[in-house]
Amino acid sequence: MVTLNRIYTRTGDKGTTALANGERRSKADLRVETYGTVDETNACIGLARLHAEPRIDAMLAAIQNDLFDLGADLATPEGPEPPAYEPLRIVAAQVKRLEADIDALNADLAPLKSFVLPGGTPAAAALHLARTVCRRAERLAVELSAIEAERISPEALQYLNRLSDFLFVASRAANANGAQDVLWVPGKNR
Repeated sequence: MVTLNRIYTRTGDKGTTALANGERRSKADLRVETYGTVDETNACIGLARLHAEPRIDAMLAAIQNDLFDLGADLATPEGPEPPAYEPLRIVAAQVKRLEADIDALNADLAPLKSFVLPGGTPAAAALHLARTVCRRAERLAVELSAIEAERISPEALQYLNRLSDFLFVASRAANANGAQDVLWVPGKNR
């Protein structure tokens, strides 16, 4: 367990932060930007939970914990030598749990006949916001993974991809299983 007795350390006052392995990086570094955007996703999910019904709230609670695992994973670069400790990594079982949750929520949804605009109920709108921030985290993770010296696990990428899918399906579930979805009408305002 992590113990935080002191919140400010002054070690970041010059624009750097420490990765889990102790390496200092710029706060504008792509790896830091990636796990920072995962943290933003988590904050958006926290907001969505204020409006979520119990079934979705329980799923979101598990996801919030997973996102801290993902942040730890991304903050611990894979190097040529294994670290002296077992780093926390996203595992396939976490991806599978997301898939099972998607399938459970999707089973009650009517098929889509148009794209869905972000909105509807407060829960759905907050879940759509979380989805878009998650997609940004995913884009950053893909960019990071393309750098040979910045390897990340395939499960981390899979988790982000499934999470954005989950958030979309959960937003529809929060919109009375799609009955309150706000649908895109192409060219409506021409």
